[in-house]
Amino acid sequence: MSEYLQVLDDIVQRIAHARSVPAHSRTPLRVRGGGSKDFFGAQLHGDVLETRGLQGIVSYEPTELVVTVRSGTLLSTLEALLQEQNQCLPFEPPHFGHAGATVGGLVASGLSGPSRASVGATRDFVLGARFISGLGEHLTFGGQVMKNVAGYDVSRVLAGSWGTLGLITEVSLKVLAFAPCEASLVCTLGQSESLQLLHRWGGQPLPLNASCWQCEPGATSGRLTVRLRGAQAAVQAALQKMQADVEAQGGKAQPADAEAAMFFWDAMRNQQHTFFSQAPAQNDCLWRLSVAQTSPVLDIPYAQCVEWQGAQRWVWAPATAASQLHALARQAGGHATLFRRPAGALADTDTGAAVFAPLDATQQRIQTALQAEFDPDGVFNTGRMHSPA
Repeated sequence: MSEYLQVLDDIVQRIAHARSVPAHSRTPLRVRGGGSKDFFGAQLHGDVLETRGLQGIVSYEPTELVVTVRSGTLLSTLEALLQEQNQCLPFEPPHFGHAGATVGGLVASGLSGPSRASVGATRDFVLGARFISGLGEHLTFGGQVMKNVAGYDVSRVLAGSWGTLGLITEVSLKVLAFAPCEASLVCTLGQSESLQLLHRWGGQPLPLNASCWQCEPGATSGRLTVRLRGAQAAVQAALQKMQADVEAQGGKAQPADAEAAMFFWDAMRNQQHTFFSQAPAQNDCLWRLSVAQTSPVLDIPYAQCVEWQGAQRWVWAPATAASQLHALARQAGGHATLFRRPAGALADTDTGAAVFAPLDATQQRIQTALQAEFDPDGVFNTGRMHSPA
């Protein structure tokens, strides 16, 4: 038996053993790759079920823009392979500065980087997947082309499931070529003016790929950084137009140094930028607010960073602001998530705030039905994605 098949057999045996234990005394299984996202979600518990033994590129067809890879493969390994062919994962999955980040983790977390608002999310690039359910069944969904999917697209449901439905063993991803030209524009502008411009630019044929607005502590005005990707002529023309638009708003704009811009966007992608590296106050939590792109400035007295053309707002705020943030996010057509806790805090009880907003009745019904279908015995029910009632 090959090493890969042996790993699969060991996983199935672990699941079978877990199912054999009475529910009242069972310890759930917690799927884990490199542990780069252990900070996220409710308190971690359960017996770790490793995916790192599931390594290797199954197939890669650069001309077809698709790669099939096993879940325990390092994300850095996959990205290096793609770069050799001048290709990439355009949704920029974060590593969070962790060398052990895996491909299975990028799919299970469903997290995307700065370009998400322009190119799509992780789930939009998942063509197919294989995973082992809580029943120990090795299931296959989707394929290697977009039109292969018919009916309920389970392979994309796995994106963002955080291991609650089963253990991903293999995934097929759509990849794209690097844009022929890239440039960034740095603008001195307030948040309201920046959001207005981003909204206007979003309705125009501009090669806008990513955006980030932030305000340094004590500053009277913020800084808007935008990234353009596309044909060289389109990027250069857009730079001139957007620079004029910023100046018409009373701000200043200038093209960024290419190396500095690359460093900036990589730091934003992996949350290594100074905004993320240190909380303004010792007990502040990092909150992620997903809202409509056209939402205005949020009326909160906390440090903010705005990404995704206005759709993603990062906020440093204490746990006591949970109700306020959840309400603001709902009013703006979205939801709030407690993304990082203060150092030393391990669970909701340590911060006094739930990690996730409650699901509505329809969402809860779908989630319950999926878990009943793929993990009826709660083998993977670690509570990591628990939402308050």
